[in-house]
Amino acid sequence: MKRWILLSIFSVFVTCVLAGCASTPRVDRLDVESTVDISGRWNDSDSRMVAEEMIQDCLDRPWRHNFGYKHGGKAPMVIVGAVRNRSHEHINVQTFVKELERSLINSGEVQFVAAKGEREQIRDERLDMAKHASDETMKGPGKESGADFMLIGSINSIRDEAGGKAVMFYQVNLELIDMANNIKVWIGEKKIKKLIQKKRFSW
Repeated sequence: MKRWILLSIFSVFVTCVLAGCASTPRVDRLDVESTVDISGRWNDSDSRMVAEEMIQDCLDRPWRHNFGYKHGGKAPMVIVGAVRNRSHEHINVQTFVKELERSLINSGEVQFVAAKGEREQIRDERLDMAKHASDETMKGPGKESGADFMLIGSINSIRDEAGGKAVMFYQVNLELIDMANNIKVWIGEKKIKKLIQKKRFSW
């Protein structure tokens, strides 16, 4: 009888251990610059690569040199406006916008103006400075730099699937607009197409 009880306890213990091991996920750390496609949907690699390629194309076009020629070599002030997700899936557009901002700033070819939400925080801090900071360190209002150009755009997608295969197509369109006269000085387009093959779809 005691032997049967001991075997039962041991069996329960082994079952719990195995269940615990089975539920523990395996985690592998990856290089953040590596490209990993699991579902075929838009991911961080797409955001990074599209932003870098499109901003490089933007900066290589004549608008920047034309602006510098007209303004004594001054670097243009750029701000990123709305980039709309018009695809069929959820895309964290803010991550893509930050990739655009990073590529613009790190290029050293343009100056970058803080976005609307960021400006509001800075203005609140200036108001606080006016009350509490010394005259020597206080930053007063009315000295902000206005943007010369605004970058806007959209992310679109098409999904085609049949017979255990799917093709994911993404098209990113960006436009750079002169703030003074609403003239578009650059239009960029980047396309991505992915073939996904699996036995069963769960879109």
